[in-house]
Amino acid sequence: MALQPGPYACLLDFLVARFVHVPRETWVQRLQSGKVLDEAGQAISLAVAAQAPYWGKGRVFYFREVDTEPAIPVVETVLFQDELILVVDKPSGLPVVPSGQYLQETVLVRQKKRLGLDSLVPVHRIDRDTAGLVLFCLQPQHRRAYSTLFAQRQVEKIYEALAPYKEDLCFPLTRRTRMGPGDHFMLQQEQIGAPNTCTHIELIEHKQQLARYRLRPESGHRHQLRVHLMALGIPIVNDGLYPTLTPEGSRQHLPLQLLARSLSFVDPINGQQRHFSSQRQLMTLAQALSAASQAAPDGPLG
Repeated sequence: MALQPGPYACLLDFLVARFVHVPRETWVQRLQSGKVLDEAGQAISLAVAAQAPYWGKGRVFYFREVDTEPAIPVVETVLFQDELILVVDKPSGLPVVPSGQYLQETVLVRQKKRLGLDSLVPVHRIDRDTAGLVLFCLQPQHRRAYSTLFAQRQVEKIYEALAPYKEDLCFPLTRRTRMGPGDHFMLQQEQIGAPNTCTHIELIEHKQQLARYRLRPESGHRHQLRVHLMALGIPIVNDGLYPTLTPEGSRQHLPLQLLARSLSFVDPINGQQRHFSSQRQLMTLAQALSAASQAAPDGPLG
């Protein structure tokens, strides 16, 4: 969770005010059990949370218990691991970190168990619906260095997506807009104001009214690629959130056709050039057109 400025004497006061349904005694127990972590993945002691002045910025992490958690019958692939980083190639439908009803069925917790490493932390995140690459840091003291790469836009991220083809759009193009919360808590939307997001979009191929695109986001705003393509009138195939919030479960059997294809950067710790590519594939245009025509009687993309 992101810390927020406010008149809080200590972190414990913030947690109690932020989660009004959780008693103070419960947070005390969680802190005593080492379940509240700082940005480096280290447990925050009760003494620090209750006595140190509230610092008001950054993030803290709490991995809660889940009483009943549905199984997710998909498996991630470990592409690379050394003493510094872990690169995982995940399928669509698997969350990266605990959220909602998922705790154990997440890439982070699965890999923590596999490695026996409680300090493992993701350096960046992709949506549960998005397939592809996620980078993890193995050593807590290096997490800030890797996170800074993304914050300072020193990582080249390439995605691929299937979406409608529009003859009136001229590619390549760049979408620069301001993005913020939408009307529904799950959604983001473009807003009036100075741009805080940027995506470079290239057309790879097209067939009939469907196309494959290469996306190069400079920024890393939540749902950025999904919102940018929707705003261009080409929402990503099988997107259950954009352009409209569809009923729960209406597209759960159809994976979002968005793939985090590759990551490239200079390692801030050892200076090595790092490049990783996903082994996963989106549907072919023919497969997507066939699936869409069977699912939508009014037209393949209607």
